[in-house]
Amino acid sequence: MSLRGVAKEYGTGEAKVVALGGVDLEIPYGELVLLVGPSGCGKTTLISVVAGLLDPTRGEAEVLGHNLTRMGGTRKVNFRGANIGFVFQQYNLLPTMTAVENACVPLLIAGWPRKKALVKAAGLLEAVGLGGRANSLPSQLSGGQQQRVAIARALVHEPRLLVCDEPTAALDAQSGRTVMGLIRQVAVQPDRAVIVVTHDSRVYDFGDRIVEMSDGKIDRIKTGRTEAGWNAAGH
Repeated sequence: MSLRGVAKEYGTGEAKVVALGGVDLEIPYGELVLLVGPSGCGKTTLISVVAGLLDPTRGEAEVLGHNLTRMGGTRKVNFRGANIGFVFQQYNLLPTMTAVENACVPLLIAGWPRKKALVKAAGLLEAVGLGGRANSLPSQLSGGQQQRVAIARALVHEPRLLVCDEPTAALDAQSGRTVMGLIRQVAVQPDRAVIVVTHDSRVYDFGDRIVEMSDGKIDRIKTGRTEAGWNAAGH
């Protein structure tokens, strides 16, 4: 997946705001890519372009072999539903549905029979360590547990791209590291790209690649993570 000269601007003239200033980026499969930088630097705008939620003002985004900047509305919606999973800071679980029912929602939208969808979702909950809480309502789960349900929901339809926007921001440090560990363990696959936006340097050691942003541009990209994490020269 690649971005070429991607710019995003809002407004015109003196009121113009440049959110992205011409970004070039390759996003590899089989890696956990961390997109980092201060608030307002363009991280969320960038992943919104990658995920087809925003159209760039200029430039092109090629995702999973498709040029999203040339893709029409309904076709793009269908493409997102089939190929992209989302995890956000807020869990966005439906309060009247159990964990397993929440996790199977993407499959139901895709037309799966309910029984088959529940079985598939239950397997994902098992993978994220919530097999015993499948019938619990969101109000009966901790924040970390709710985020695990959200991860299961994002992965249940086996997307080729997983986009996570500050998935640990609402969690304490230990729960945040647990969630990042699960994303690394369960989500990273040879044929899947995983992008995580974060400003929390405490979870940098989970990334294979760190893309640093400021003022709508990429400053540098760090690679070379080892099993022990990032060495001193890599920070």
